[in-house]
Parts: sequence; C-alpha cells; structure tokens
Amino acid sequence: MAGETTATGVNPQVTDSVTITNTKVLAEAPAMAMGSLYQTIGNSVAMAAANAVYAQQQANVTYQAASTLGITKLFSSNAG
Repeated sequence: MAGETTATGVNPQVTDSVTITNTKVLAEAPAMAMGSLYQTIGNSVAMAAANAVYAQQQANVTYQAASTLGITKLFSSNAG
C-alpha cells in the first residue's frame, strides 16, 4: 500500500540517554538558582559598601569645608 508508514520503535539506549539528560538538568536547577542568588547577594553587598565609602568621602569633604569656613570666620572677626 502506497503512502502508509510503519511505526518503528525507538532505541531504548536513546530513550535512556534523553531521560538521564533531562534528569541531570532538573537535578542541577536548584544549585544553579542558589549560585545565581549568592552572586546577586554578593554584588548587592559590594555595592552597598561602595555607596557607604562614597557617602563617607562626601561627608568628609563637607566637614572639612565647614571647618575651614569656621576657622576663617574666627580669624577674620574683630575681637575687640
């Protein structure tokens, strides 16, 4: 009969290989997710530390400017 196809079985080794690969991917998913989470947390902590250092540097500049202005006013005032 023309146009008829016959069903052929899949090699059991191919089925096992696909099953093992899918199981391996599913088993690795939680570890990959936790690794990604740890990297994100580490990056966030590093950025927080960098922002704290930047804020401290800016505060030091402000304090130095205020001190300089105060001392200048003290020296330039008429004491009597």
